[in-house]
Amino acid sequence: YQEVTQMAQGLADAGVAVHLYEDESTATPDSVFPNNWFSTHSGGHVAIYPMYSQSRQRERRSDIIDALKSEYRVQDVIDYSGLEKDNVFLEGTGAMVLDHIARVAYVVRSNRANDVALERFCTHFNFEPMVFDAVDRAGKPIYHTNVLMCIGTDFALLGTDSISDKRRCREIVARLEETGRQVIELKINQIEKFAGNAIELEARESRILALSARARAA
Repeated sequence: YQEVTQMAQGLADAGVAVHLYEDESTATPDSVFPNNWFSTHSGGHVAIYPMYSQSRQRERRSDIIDALKSEYRVQDVIDYSGLEKDNVFLEGTGAMVLDHIARVAYVVRSNRANDVALERFCTHFNFEPMVFDAVDRAGKPIYHTNVLMCIGTDFALLGTDSISDKRRCREIVARLEETGRQVIELKINQIEKFAGNAIELEARESRILALSARARAA
């Protein structure tokens, strides 16, 4: 709770607009990561996602979507959460790292990123899917793409050591470089310290990179 409070204040001090919603339940321990259950997109579009674990499914809150509608121009809400009953999951911008400039959705293959749900999202939101495999030091699959990848305006962070197929890795690097971005390769020990789990935000007069102190030190 203290960490989130400090983070929200730090972002606000940097000039980032922050909307803070309290969650007083202990049934949703991961609710500090709302990007997994919904995302917002230019043009006033909102997506709501099917979540793998039941505790994460309980995070969805209609009052947050209503608050977005009251403060911003929300044109439509596309709700994929009904796919959960068929065990089809796509955990938002945890499972997908979106290149908003080139319209590419980078996705690590896992049970948190079903092909059917991904195809529906990409069709609705005009993204091209680029799927690949990635593993941790022990060879265990990494299920959230944003653990090893961050795409900013001028750069991309990428855990190249974690991508199993080196040919596919070169294709991803080339695709990112085509957009003029500098690709910063991260080693597995940096990924383990969450150096890839960062996000570029628009601040008062500039862009900033938000990441944890542990990640920054790595």
